[in-house]
Amino acid sequence: MNNNPLIFKVASEAWEFDAIHRLNYQTFVEEIPQHDINQEEKLIDKFHEHNAYIVCLQGQDLLGMLSVNGNRPFSLDNKLKNIDEYLPSFRSICEIRLLSIVSKNRHGDVLSGIFEKLFEFVINQGYDLMVISGITKQARLYRHVGFQAFGDLVGAQDVQFQPMYITLDRAIDFKKKLKSLNQNQTIFNYLPGPVSISKNIMAAYSKTPISHRGGDFMNDFSRLQDTLCQRLNTKQAYITTGSGTFANDIIAAQLSKISGKGIVLVSGEFGRRIEDHARRANLDYEVFVVEDGLAFTQDFLKQINNDNGEFRWLWMVHCETSTGVLNDLNSIREWCQQQQVLLCLDAISTIGSCTVDLTDVYLASATSGKGVGSLPGLALIFSSGLVSEVNCLLPRCFDLSDYIYAQGVPYTISSNAVYGLIIALKKDWDAQFSQVEKWSHDFRVKIEKTGLKVLAHENYRAPHITTIVLPEGVSSSKLGQKMLNLGILVSYNSNYLLENNWMQVCFMGDCQQVTEDAIKYLEYAVMSDVVSKK
Repeated sequence: MNNNPLIFKVASEAWEFDAIHRLNYQTFVEEIPQHDINQEEKLIDKFHEHNAYIVCLQGQDLLGMLSVNGNRPFSLDNKLKNIDEYLPSFRSICEIRLLSIVSKNRHGDVLSGIFEKLFEFVINQGYDLMVISGITKQARLYRHVGFQAFGDLVGAQDVQFQPMYITLDRAIDFKKKLKSLNQNQTIFNYLPGPVSISKNIMAAYSKTPISHRGGDFMNDFSRLQDTLCQRLNTKQAYITTGSGTFANDIIAAQLSKISGKGIVLVSGEFGRRIEDHARRANLDYEVFVVEDGLAFTQDFLKQINNDNGEFRWLWMVHCETSTGVLNDLNSIREWCQQQQVLLCLDAISTIGSCTVDLTDVYLASATSGKGVGSLPGLALIFSSGLVSEVNCLLPRCFDLSDYIYAQGVPYTISSNAVYGLIIALKKDWDAQFSQVEKWSHDFRVKIEKTGLKVLAHENYRAPHITTIVLPEGVSSSKLGQKMLNLGILVSYNSNYLLENNWMQVCFMGDCQQVTEDAIKYLEYAVMSDVVSKK
């Protein structure tokens, strides 16, 4: 009995091709008589030189196969004239033939595995339409996979075949059905959150919690604060239970203790949320806006008149996550220093994702999730100096002076979350930032070659967030769902993305390079839109 696992692959070894010729003979000479008997008991297909073979192996046994050929004329071209007239619009077409499975192995695992590997192969090769001549008694099977019949029956009277085709969309739908049955499917996560988490961090969350008042915990907590300050060139790190939104609420509370007026810069959805924080905290401020997709330049800052010194603070988003724009922190810091304005920063999507220097940044917010790469649940606030003591009544969790007096832990905090964050910070940030920069550049080049537009200009794009502007005829919601069916998680479901018909690919957390599947399908989507308008 063969107990080896089933392997699905593209045939490449000499012994595999020999087995293919033998199975081809068994099926199309002995079982379905279409060719003459020969002593070798092998049948080499006439399209063999152009064929790629998808095979199912169990050890050295070939259990099933089919062939893929993208060179015309196809076998079907010789059986049915002008087949393109029957077919939907396509860019690249291939023919599927020679589906054959050893009789004792004709069960769902072999067949479904072969088709899943087939669809993975054709996506990588750039095909968006497949044709097949299905034997009539198996037509129901092909329809189950997603094939649609077209044209008249072909073949001899005793063995007839139904021409059929399947689009890339329907192939992906079939892959989704298979993956829904497979709990171990591979997922490629390009979301801004929740990000992919390493196994070491997840292990920290499974350990027995310890007291947040214990001596060992407090020592580890203090070292964690020091590590964050060193990484970010800042003087004080506050860590508390909460989200990035909670961290921004804390900043708003601190600003309420400063007399005078402030500036809120807005260039997208998250800048508007900063303005909402300021409004809810009843701060005195003015809003300065640039168009979504643009950055705050030196020329823009020069338009803000602070000659009389009425502005005391400036609050903005470092990276406008909605558009993928990374603002130049150095030029903004320089302007604030010249104007004697305190700089406050929402750095939630940049810290841990790209280089961030918080020198002379009065207050900045972040989270344990996002680029830092741990699970969400900890709010991080950074300061270039000690914050002022309480001179008004603030909710206790909002008052950073309480954290100082309690050595950073005034209230209950999860030890598991803290140790998960400690593990996340062991990552080599410089190496990751360099890798993400390369991945992002390569991805942008490939995306723009497809005809898709990246929203942020190359000069001020965030390396870890690419916002793609989809053509009018391509729905971000439908395309995002199709990508999900491929096991590729992209960001598309937020209201601001749906309203603008944008899609985002993000490199955060335990990330990896964008798969060719994703790029091929994005290219297919935009080309399908072009075809539909002809």
